[in-house]
Amino acid sequence: MPQQDLQLQQDATALYEAVNQLVRFYQFRDRDLICCHDVSVTQCYALEFLAEHGSLRLQQLAELMLLDKSTSSRVVDSLVKKGYVTRIADINDRRAVALTVTDKGVALYQQIRAELIAQEQQLIAHLSPETRQASIEVIRALTAQVKQRATNSCGTRLCSD
Repeated sequence: MPQQDLQLQQDATALYEAVNQLVRFYQFRDRDLICCHDVSVTQCYALEFLAEHGSLRLQQLAELMLLDKSTSSRVVDSLVKKGYVTRIADINDRRAVALTVTDKGVALYQQIRAELIAQEQQLIAHLSPETRQASIEVIRALTAQVKQRATNSCGTRLCSD
């Protein structure tokens, strides 16, 4: 194997391990912080998408969250029961229902987001501005590549198989 290919393989392995550990720690951190606010991480993601995109149909929300429709429906049901989301008749299609985040849901999402951003600030405070910016650019570039590959291989969303 040529030296360049060997280095690429080693770098890919190191990236896999680093990202795997980072994601694992973030999931636990997010779960511990978010669950203190009466919602799960998945419910918080749903609030985030609805707050950012406005009213959505269930299928649209499911696609954004990379979940199947039945799982998304259960997530939304719990948010409706808690008063964070409402279902309203879609003005463009009376047969359809639009999901909308309530003021209570927006307030909760904004509180959770502010707490997570404060934690991020603590995490990166010791890094130079150049390192922070480079890190953000790398993460965005990797995310774009993963998203593009997933879309190219499976249509409009990540493969579930």
